[in-house]
Amino acid sequence: MNSPREVPSGRPVLLRGGTVLTMDDARTVLHETDVLVVDDRIARVGSGPAVPEGTVEIEARGGIVMPGMVDTHRHMWQTAMRGYGADWTLAQYFVWYYLEHGRHFRPQDVHAGNTLAALEALEAGVTTVVDWSHGLSTPEHADAAADALLGSPGRYVLAYGNIHQAPAEWTGTPEFRAFVERHRGNDRLGLQVAFDVTGDPDFPERPAFEVARELGLAVTTHAGVWGATGDNGVKLMHENGFMTPETIYVHGASLSEDSYQRIAATGGSVSVSTESEQSAGQGYPPTWRLRAHDIPVSLSMDSSVWWSGDLFSAMRSTLGADRSRQHLEAQSRGETVTHSALRAPQVVEWATRGGARALGRDDLGQVVPGAKADLVLLRNDDSPVSFPLLNPYGHVVFQAQRGDVHTVLVDGRVVKHEHRLVGVDLASVRRRSEETVEHLRSTVGEEAWQAGMNPDIPESKVLDNPYTYTEFRDASTRGR
Repeated sequence: MNSPREVPSGRPVLLRGGTVLTMDDARTVLHETDVLVVDDRIARVGSGPAVPEGTVEIEARGGIVMPGMVDTHRHMWQTAMRGYGADWTLAQYFVWYYLEHGRHFRPQDVHAGNTLAALEALEAGVTTVVDWSHGLSTPEHADAAADALLGSPGRYVLAYGNIHQAPAEWTGTPEFRAFVERHRGNDRLGLQVAFDVTGDPDFPERPAFEVARELGLAVTTHAGVWGATGDNGVKLMHENGFMTPETIYVHGASLSEDSYQRIAATGGSVSVSTESEQSAGQGYPPTWRLRAHDIPVSLSMDSSVWWSGDLFSAMRSTLGADRSRQHLEAQSRGETVTHSALRAPQVVEWATRGGARALGRDDLGQVVPGAKADLVLLRNDDSPVSFPLLNPYGHVVFQAQRGDVHTVLVDGRVVKHEHRLVGVDLASVRRRSEETVEHLRSTVGEEAWQAGMNPDIPESKVLDNPYTYTEFRDASTRGR
């Protein structure tokens, strides 16, 4: 077997004899099955004639082969501050990044955060990430974000945003258009536009939607975030014709039935960040309501400032939150739940094919011939948790973790093997991350830096609405 740093590139790869979660329409599970990769595609699933000459064989017996996971909302630029906001509320997050210190990030800090986040994702079997990059305060910041992603071996969608200017302002610049044209058409780096809609009746976000439409870019927006974005924003989008099947609504947690019906009618999807919604306060994770309206779901991790950067945690917490609500509602009526409404296969689908569908990538999220070879092998022979393997979907959701990710392929290239990232200079990544922390800590000041990890919430009307380009506030974001 090749060592982690000696897996040849450009040669066919055979994952031999694993349990395969195809994530096809029937969620078929195949046992003791081979998966052959040629170039950037899955060439064969199942036994067949001899493999091509020069094929690299990776033993998958006793393990699970599944599609690479897809995260549809992660603020990658913040990753060097890993764990800093563990005890924050959403209001404290808004204060730190939107109002006080977010402008201190230099282009090199965005680059460091994106690089660290990209590797963190791959190490956990997340092969595609939407970089919800709302810290791009200058064109140089945007270039740094893109350079970091292009320099990493995963697949990404850069969702361009800027929390320090009105969306109409930064989307209207020639520099933004030039950035889009420069990076358009890259299979490993897609583009979106990322901004939120306050619900202001004057609809100041309209010009940004118009630019996105003109450039043919999907919009991703935090919608249904308690205290920030609510039903009025969704209504404005709908009445002005800006809700499309490509739109990804992040969180979608504190919306009315009217908003869910508008999303369902226009074919958009919701990116659920369960750990975030449970902890920060956007609203209760809405999977139970999304399922009632048949709204497509994908999963996301939001930010490593708070939470883990893997989708195993997302799947586990999502299933737990949905079932917890089902039990509590039944018990409030004096009833007992005898059958769980949300099942493990559905959640695994949300973490894989659901994310691919949200991005319009039918060639991702499945282990079927012809699909892109973005694959994950879960196999850990040194762990007593790896056996017996009875229910593969249940195993992925409740038993597996990043340490069980044995091999990861992106576009047919092995980027992690035998539990180690391939060809990565972690010492350099660590050094650049530490430089970012040192810069932020010295710029903010030691007292403020320490207080930021357990801050008081200031008395400020701005916390009702962190978007400083409008003074609009209404009951739909503050309460019912």
